[in-house]
Amino acid sequence: MRLPLVSRTQRTLHTGRHYPLGATLHPRGVNFALYSKHATEVFLLLFDDPHGDPTDVIRVEHCTRHIWHVFVEGARAGQLYGYRVRGPYAPAEGLRFNENKLLIDPYARALSHKLVDLDGQMLAYDPSSPLLDLSFDARDTSSIVPKAIVIDDTFDWQGDEPPDIPLERLFIYETHVKGFTAHPSSGVAHPGTYLGFVEKIPHLARLGVNAVEFLPVHEFAVEDFLLHKGLTNYWGYNTVAFFAPEQSYSTGSSPGCQVTEFKTLVRELHKAGIEVILDVVYNHSAEGSELGPTFSFRGIDNPTYYYLTGSPFERRRFYMNFTGCGNSLFLGNPAVIRLVMDSLRMWVETMHVDGFRFDLAPVLGRGRGEFDRAASFFDVISQDPVLSRIKLIAEPWDLGTYQVGSFPVDWSEWNGRFRDVTRKFVRGDAGLGPELGARITGSADLYGEDGRKAYNSVNFVTCHDGFTLWDLVSYQSKHNEANGEGNRDGNNDNNSTNCGVEGETDDRGINAFRWQMARNHICHLLFSLGTPMLLGGDEFLRTQRGNNNAYCQDNDISWFDWHRAERNRDFTEFVRKAIAFNKRHAILHRRKFHTGRDLDGDGLPDITWYGDDLQAPRWGDPDLRTLSFLLDGSEETTDLGDYLLFIIFNADRRMHRVAIPSAGAGARWHRVLDTSLPPGMDFAEAGQEVPLDPSDYYLVNPASSVVLVAR
Repeated sequence: MRLPLVSRTQRTLHTGRHYPLGATLHPRGVNFALYSKHATEVFLLLFDDPHGDPTDVIRVEHCTRHIWHVFVEGARAGQLYGYRVRGPYAPAEGLRFNENKLLIDPYARALSHKLVDLDGQMLAYDPSSPLLDLSFDARDTSSIVPKAIVIDDTFDWQGDEPPDIPLERLFIYETHVKGFTAHPSSGVAHPGTYLGFVEKIPHLARLGVNAVEFLPVHEFAVEDFLLHKGLTNYWGYNTVAFFAPEQSYSTGSSPGCQVTEFKTLVRELHKAGIEVILDVVYNHSAEGSELGPTFSFRGIDNPTYYYLTGSPFERRRFYMNFTGCGNSLFLGNPAVIRLVMDSLRMWVETMHVDGFRFDLAPVLGRGRGEFDRAASFFDVISQDPVLSRIKLIAEPWDLGTYQVGSFPVDWSEWNGRFRDVTRKFVRGDAGLGPELGARITGSADLYGEDGRKAYNSVNFVTCHDGFTLWDLVSYQSKHNEANGEGNRDGNNDNNSTNCGVEGETDDRGINAFRWQMARNHICHLLFSLGTPMLLGGDEFLRTQRGNNNAYCQDNDISWFDWHRAERNRDFTEFVRKAIAFNKRHAILHRRKFHTGRDLDGDGLPDITWYGDDLQAPRWGDPDLRTLSFLLDGSEETTDLGDYLLFIIFNADRRMHRVAIPSAGAGARWHRVLDTSLPPGMDFAEAGQEVPLDPSDYYLVNPASSVVLVAR
């Protein structure tokens, strides 16, 4: 289409400023600024109706440092807008400008509606042409592309301050904003929303977690191939706008209300002493490969934002794909680093979040192709006065590399090796003693050499990507048939067990054993050094019916069924007690790695490993399935009557008679927990621990965990 070069209405325009990028509200109007190095013309379109024609088409006349800017007098909060950008269409050179495509501002703070690419309506090429992306698509997308919304950030924070919880004291709860309350059993007034989540904060407070890690809340797109199967993008790892909260998690009461409602959620979590960590996806965007839709970066300045490649004759036609999602953002370009940094700072300073978990984080260090822990992005973030003080957590793998233990000193990491070895050990696999010992003591082999601490290891047994805890002990194999891919998707290597029957059963013996195995996993998670992360719903044994890749299941497969919380309240109590016990014993969340050295001069090393007979474990024994260790926490506590812990992890299917070291003069061993005991008897409340008689050995039942305290 040919765009008019002037406003349809009599807007008063001024030059404006090239900073900050995005739409910035002022008392007299709004400043608009858009980065595009290769554009020849830029048009700002204003709308009253998100699906209607523009009320104004404004040619942006001024460009400073590749930033196109204009000030529109009289524009107000709530104004809808988008861009059209002119420039050459030369896909072989990476240039894919198309003025027919309405484009979302990369700095948009909120969007008017969901981006849905149904039947390829937003493709960059003519779908009828055999040339595919080398062809040019003249279809107009202005009626279907979401419009950016000018936001007024005024909000009553009521004196909100970040909880600022040290990493070694953090208990992370990974969950999904919508799934937490979307099920009718949640009983909240606004199910599946930011405000609905607020109503369930008391559950988290009672449980004892003090950080929530949300799956992506950046505005994301729903893929065409999922819509055709009657499915949707549930997890949200398909970002459209890195500054905008997902509008479908709002009540929809007014345009842009998602911003205020997200702030309300953060404020109320902080009031409960719970931090907010966002799972963020800065490694790719929802525009996909060269065959994907054009709605933002591709049409604004493709070679700036994306990592491009190709043959000698089409050297920039294609997209590097380190993510498996079609493209990778080019973090080697300063403009892209600025985009990501501006986004992160906005979420911290304006939205008050406390940290980030970076999806496929090695991509952020691929500025030159190969992963580099000294990449520009890591340098910039370490020097930033805002971001250098918050929590930074890496998912340390991407499509082509596994970088556990390789991130900068101020980063923590998801410890996939903790997950794998604890799953195998609890299942009963043999020969894992040395590896398990390293994970229990904080993974010094991964993090100790570069100056990091035990808490830089984010330990987890389950997460959103894979089985839930209940499914981990109920299914031998994945069951992803509902995803419509013939059960071919998802990980085949789950290190799980069905405990004798695949899936749900009425067999009381099998269900009791599953409870025992699930409690063993909780013990490994909460009684090992590191920062523990619990998958949301595992505290009441949530199930996904064996689906280990529920990314497309926005339904009761993924949603939290709060009826299970009532049925399994004894398990929730076990988890609550385990978290509370951890909090009471500083030796379980100490800053240093367990070293086996005498740190306080009392003749006891901080950790001592034992076999069944008080001798050192036979680490090289391929049949080793039982580990015991004594923890001396006197360096970290002034409570000298409660600083020795003796922990036994028995994954063997046989009973073991485990000798117990002396509790010291005048002290006696007391049983805190035994996962082989019935619910209600398995974990003693503080002050009600059971004294041992005799006190020199313990009969450890098959496949169980035991914790003793000296008093």
